[in-house]
Amino acid sequence: MKLTAQLKLEPSEQQAGVLLQTMHAANAAANFVSGIAWDTCQFQQYSLHHACYYSVRSQFGLSAQATVRVIAKVADAYKLDRRTRRTFHPMGGIAYDDRILRIAPNKRIVSVWTLGGREQMPFVCGEHQMRLLQGQRGESDLVLRNGEFYLLATCDVNTPEPSTVDDFLGVDMGVVNLAVDSDGVVHQGKPVNNVRYRHRKLRSKLQRKGTKSCRRRLKKLAGKERRFATWVNHNVSKSIVVKAKGTGRGIAVEELNGIRDRVTVRRSQRAILHSWSFFQLRAFLTYKAALAGIPLVAVDPRNTSRLCPACGHISKANRKIQANFLCVSCNFSGLADHIAAGNISRRAVVNLPHVSIAQITVQRQGQSPWL
Repeated sequence: MKLTAQLKLEPSEQQAGVLLQTMHAANAAANFVSGIAWDTCQFQQYSLHHACYYSVRSQFGLSAQATVRVIAKVADAYKLDRRTRRTFHPMGGIAYDDRILRIAPNKRIVSVWTLGGREQMPFVCGEHQMRLLQGQRGESDLVLRNGEFYLLATCDVNTPEPSTVDDFLGVDMGVVNLAVDSDGVVHQGKPVNNVRYRHRKLRSKLQRKGTKSCRRRLKKLAGKERRFATWVNHNVSKSIVVKAKGTGRGIAVEELNGIRDRVTVRRSQRAILHSWSFFQLRAFLTYKAALAGIPLVAVDPRNTSRLCPACGHISKANRKIQANFLCVSCNFSGLADHIAAGNISRRAVVNLPHVSIAQITVQRQGQSPWL
């Protein structure tokens, strides 16, 4: 598995200036290559290399390998689609590989290629990043963030084989409750939602006013909401993985990819839906589970919150309000997210994403799977 180690570089004033010049030249070269790709309809790295390699080297003063990485960056940018011409910010991140970058973890020094030649500069990071650097492989990205230079190094991490499990801990993810597991533990979304609401109102107020002091305040607030949500998702995912490992179970989640395109909400709820960070929580669960050797499966989310676990009846009327579930057929009731998490857990056990285990059990055995 590949993880990213973030290193904070501490260049001298002169080295910082050279790094800025290098980033500016590399991104200008990327825009030049993107223009050639757009005009000639050549989007593959091989064809782009033959079309503009020598032109890039002569015009922008890049080394051979830096030129190769710029061409690869442009080719990667067009892999998503080719309907829009790609442009690159003058201070956008640039990619390095082992030929133009060396990291010495023991000395905490980075040797990096620049327009002025090789430069050695110290870096700082935590102990976790130092352990990751033992498996540093492949490309690293140099980025400029709030006036500071960071190196994002790709590291290979050995992961154990997923253990064989007979049961799964179901996890239902939502907006009101960030996550509810099949054991009934609720990770509330109220702290995150309150922070998002407060920051959204404050941003709107400052943007309407538009004074210089308001812009300074907006710049200071930038990223604060995102960092808080990331911290919460780290804590929630860690607690779920620890519980699953301690109880010898796997983790089952819903496959929610594309839900923002499928779901239609009122205008007042659009900001809430589109700031829902379920993808990040899913990503954290995935890599933490892999490190712990816990299998993680994604099941079909269809009707997980409408299926009665007692009788197998599926109806939209079973969940008239967000919080509670009440079966219109057998009057079974409970916390809606808890019941949904239980349905997710059982779907993972039988590995039938389109058929609920409750229906199968009722039809074959004539008894309630919830009991």
